[in-house]
Amino acid sequence: MRAHMPGVDGVTPQAADASSQPRPEEGNREAPYQAFGCSIFPSSTAPAAALQQEDWRDTACPLLFIQLNQLLSTPAGLEWRETARWMKFEEKVEDGGERWSAPHIPALSLHSLFQLRTCLQKGTLLLDLDAPSFKEIIDKALSGQPEGAELQPALRERLAALLLLQPRHQHTQSPLRLLAQLGLAPCRGKAKSWAEPGAQLSETPLKEQLRNQFKKKVPPGSEAAHIAVGEVEFLEKPFTAFIRLRQAVALGSLAEVALPSRFLFILLGPQAKEKDYHEVGRAMATLLTDELFQRVARHAEHREDLIAGMEAFLDELTVLPPGKWDLNARIPPPSCLPSLHRRTAVHSPDRQSHSNGDMAAGGGRANPGHPCTGEELERTGRLFGGLLRDIRRKAPWYGSDFSDALNPQCLSAVLYIYLATVTNAITFGGMLGDATANMQGVLESFLGTAFAGFVFCLFSGQPLTILSSTGPMLVFERLLFSFSQDHSLHYLEFRLWIGLWVAFFGVMLVATEASHLVRYFTRFTEEGFCALISLIFIYDSLKKMLSLADTFPINWQYRLDNVTSYSCVCNLSSPGHSSAGNSTPLPSALAPHQPPAAPTGLSRSQCLERGGQLLGTSCQYVPDVTLISFLLFGGTFLSCSALKRFRSSRYFPAGVRKLVSDFAIILAILAFCAVDATLGLETPKLLVPSELKPTNPERGWIISPFGSNPWWVCLVSAVPAVLVTILIFMDQQITAVILNRREYKLQKGAGFHLDLLCVSLLMVATSATGLPWYVSATVISLAHMESLRKESATSAPGEHPEFLGIREQRLTGIAVFILTGLSVLMAPVLKHIPMPVLYGVFLHMGVAALNSIQLTDRVRLLLIPAKHQPDLAYLRHVPLRRVHLFTIIQLLCLALLWVVKSTVAAIIFPVMLLALVGIRKALERVFSLHDLSWLDSLLPETASGEAEGKQARRRKEDESNSEECELMHRQGPEINISVN
Repeated sequence: MRAHMPGVDGVTPQAADASSQPRPEEGNREAPYQAFGCSIFPSSTAPAAALQQEDWRDTACPLLFIQLNQLLSTPAGLEWRETARWMKFEEKVEDGGERWSAPHIPALSLHSLFQLRTCLQKGTLLLDLDAPSFKEIIDKALSGQPEGAELQPALRERLAALLLLQPRHQHTQSPLRLLAQLGLAPCRGKAKSWAEPGAQLSETPLKEQLRNQFKKKVPPGSEAAHIAVGEVEFLEKPFTAFIRLRQAVALGSLAEVALPSRFLFILLGPQAKEKDYHEVGRAMATLLTDELFQRVARHAEHREDLIAGMEAFLDELTVLPPGKWDLNARIPPPSCLPSLHRRTAVHSPDRQSHSNGDMAAGGGRANPGHPCTGEELERTGRLFGGLLRDIRRKAPWYGSDFSDALNPQCLSAVLYIYLATVTNAITFGGMLGDATANMQGVLESFLGTAFAGFVFCLFSGQPLTILSSTGPMLVFERLLFSFSQDHSLHYLEFRLWIGLWVAFFGVMLVATEASHLVRYFTRFTEEGFCALISLIFIYDSLKKMLSLADTFPINWQYRLDNVTSYSCVCNLSSPGHSSAGNSTPLPSALAPHQPPAAPTGLSRSQCLERGGQLLGTSCQYVPDVTLISFLLFGGTFLSCSALKRFRSSRYFPAGVRKLVSDFAIILAILAFCAVDATLGLETPKLLVPSELKPTNPERGWIISPFGSNPWWVCLVSAVPAVLVTILIFMDQQITAVILNRREYKLQKGAGFHLDLLCVSLLMVATSATGLPWYVSATVISLAHMESLRKESATSAPGEHPEFLGIREQRLTGIAVFILTGLSVLMAPVLKHIPMPVLYGVFLHMGVAALNSIQLTDRVRLLLIPAKHQPDLAYLRHVPLRRVHLFTIIQLLCLALLWVVKSTVAAIIFPVMLLALVGIRKALERVFSLHDLSWLDSLLPETASGEAEGKQARRRKEDESNSEECELMHRQGPEINISVN
């Protein structure tokens, strides 16, 4: 039978009693049962003191690099050779000794664990040994044998000489060094990277250790453990020793990587049992990779503590029967591992944390609280109390908001978000110009975006938020302009008073701590809004591309055989006078046309400047432009997605993969800009205004509040201002809730009240200057956060890099909006960027944001047969038909929002957003609280009333660590949103 180490399936350990447990001797029939903790047989055992201590459970232990050296016989004599190593997972030296195996979960024989248990019970045990060198450690280990098992002086000398031999390491070399060795091998023969057999252990690290590429995988502060096993002919009974050093000591060239050593385990015995010794060594290494046992080993005071730690290990063991699986199969590492806290913590009702970054209480699980609950959303009962608390919370971080941006990753984020912001400003600026008769155009959009975004990033509570014009705000601007035209009102003056009222209402909301209502925005509301904005991005990008077919129509009637009859001529004729211009063949189907005589050499633009006419239907067709535009569009989208996933590729070193992934969007844009420049076709380019003057010459830069409209307009404008206030509050706060979810592991806290105040005050400035109104752009803000994603620099072989959080700072946003304002000066450079490339980036952002939400996963479940559906956590606890019903309700709400936004009923769109909260409350009459706790978050009053039941359910959930792993891997952060 094979046993798999605990911590993979995540069964909660029950500490075995070892303090009073007798050591099993040979012939003790209950020993096997005692090894499993005596769970079904009565026993007087009690947990050992080392397992009952609480003070060290929350202390982090250094990661252990464990090396297994095996004594092998060679023609030159006995030699220690590295055969395996561990850093969380096992790697073996493959046959031939030239390469390491892929990391895998170690599979142990149950017999080897029992033998190891006997070794720990009967062998030498030295805890907190003070020894500065390996030689002194060996001397004390050989002289510290238990009574009755002392070694003869001659044996001690032979064992000491044997243990002090230099081991042969299997070094990890860079590909360049390997190629260099291959190139030089014919000249100098086979290179040797290890000492000759019989050489003594060096007290200083060897050059091979210092050049070993594997040290890049070892995080700072790690320690080493050494395991030495083998058979020798001069021993009649095994010699075993387990040693823990009081202080980690550098032991020269003993380890493959130069690290201070903490543990040593030695097993030498008679011949004919080499495989058994090797398996016992693997079992010891596997035990030390287990965090729970390692903590016991670090704090053990007696032998019984170590045995108790092993009992806990055995309690969690999973055994696979022989003949049911391939013994040579290597199980790859899982996507994530259960946390040590889940394996050791006492499940008290209040043990769950609600701070940002608590992955254990992930947003999708049966969590009674809101995913953003905490100090940020608690009421103080004082005017502006929440605002003052936001300022006190964010002020200590203000300096680090600039220093934390000194990282190359921020440069990639600035370039990516800058291009996304510029594209968004041009797109919405153009649509605003069409909707308002150029009272607000592209230039106003550029200046407003730069000004509002810069101020917001400088003073807001969550500077990672990107302000931009949004689809819902554009709908309101269009309706407001139409209303002004129909009732003969001055649009910008009417808009100014609406903006002033909105600012007033916003300040009142901040004063009364209305952001407290954000607690009612559950996943149901967040996903509906996020899906709507994502679909707007996708729809607009596709709509813009399809419009190219109208501007540059494709000639579907083109026939190669008729190419000689295709022509386009310039007709300069006037009444009584006829002249024609140059004949320019273009690739489009025409009937044969006989051009009149005319001057030759005229281009299309010259012909039109002279007042001529282009004759011939081929003059209107440029088929290559539409085709290459769609190729650029699709290629950019696919490249962005592929390069972003390159981080998890198998190709190239980790540093290269990370660099490519960080700059994925920029590389895709540059690549397809180069393709466009190489082809030389006149694809539509990014057009940036080059002059600082209003788009409509009839307006100025400062809007007067009086003069053009009747006096009562300033009072009536409060009515539409209420709708705009609802829209801004919902848009701003839903985006803030999404950005501040605990899955992002934010450390500097949120600022809901401060953000709303900044947006409200900016309404005054933008309304007074006739610039567009701005709120948080959900998709671009998520893209900004994902582009600043931090992961661990080092990870054990086979382990996925750990998500550390978001690089929280203000400088990237400030730089983005400064560049946006300077874009007018950079028009000569920006005009070379094709618009289809930027539309492809838009499509990538929308699709990535849409794929990040649980709603998308549940929509896919509608199309997947039950037997092929993924093993999602909520599918284990909620009936499938209830999951589908919840999904259909969400889709109906999303469709209703889209219809309202796109029709004349768009004026009530803000109210419909608010209605999502009411619909979510009504769902409690359709779904049980248990189902809603898995598919959504519970509302505040429901959560408080059900807290006790939720804690009971949470304790039950802790028994299934595989579910926790699935959620941590999928949901952390809930932005799998590779929105960068």
